Amino acid sequence: MTESVDSTQNDVLVERKGAVQWITINREARRNALNANVIQRIDDAIVSAQADGQVRAIVITGAGDKAFCAGADLAKGVKGFAFDVDFSRPKHYIVQLFKRLQECTLPVIARVNGHTMAGGFGLLCACDMAVAADDIRIGTTESKIGLTPMMILPYMLRILPPRRLQEMCITGEQFSAQDALDWGVVNYVVPRAQLDEKLNWLLARVVDKSPTAIRLGKQAFNATRDMGLREALEYAQAMVPVMSSTEDAKEGLLAFQEKRAPDFSGN
Repeated sequence: MTESVDSTQNDVLVERKGAVQWITINREARRNALNANVIQRIDDAIVSAQADGQVRAIVITGAGDKAFCAGADLAKGVKGFAFDVDFSRPKHYIVQLFKRLQECTLPVIARVNGHTMAGGFGLLCACDMAVAADDIRIGTTESKIGLTPMMILPYMLRILPPRRLQEMCITGEQFSAQDALDWGVVNYVVPRAQLDEKLNWLLARVVDKSPTAIRLGKQAFNATRDMGLREALEYAQAMVPVMSSTEDAKEGLLAFQEKRAPDFSGN
């Protein structure tokens, strides 16, 4: 059963589908472009998903089948224009969203249903996993309008091979879904008709796992990625007793010994 959580603002649709919170950028006419309101709504939806003890994963996608997200809305006079800076606030709203995704304790999966450009490509890179239709195009097109993808660069540097990223940023050219798969940007590429089937296949392998293990695992992944090897090994050693002392770890071990499916509480 699908339960609508919040339909007060149509630019972003937030729905609960079982244990999964779906966040859909609903601006098909604008190719699901981002503005301040859209990003705030995505941010709020992530916060609400984490606060709901029944949610086990988040899906981010775009409305229609043309675009996942075309990046910032560059229309003249648009409210919440991407390059407006409020010097009284320490964080730009795009940076705020990326930090929220970095700190999110739930797995976030991008359902890449269409072309993914500029800031939309950054949003894709900020998700934990991605399933894409085989006819999409990806790119950072900012150089074509005299810009460089500055705010999404930190995430892209973590995902893409450096020379491919340089080519993408300098030329502004678009690349294929197969390129995205080859470069590790997405986990799976499937024919468009099979997109939701593959997404559901992946979700089924996520939502039955320990929320505590996922939460601690994401924390460790993000922390150790920024460390040197010696520091990372010390961190891992310190985290082992923390991890093994959780209720989920105890239940998982007991279930293994009793040869039954575990009943994880998320504690």
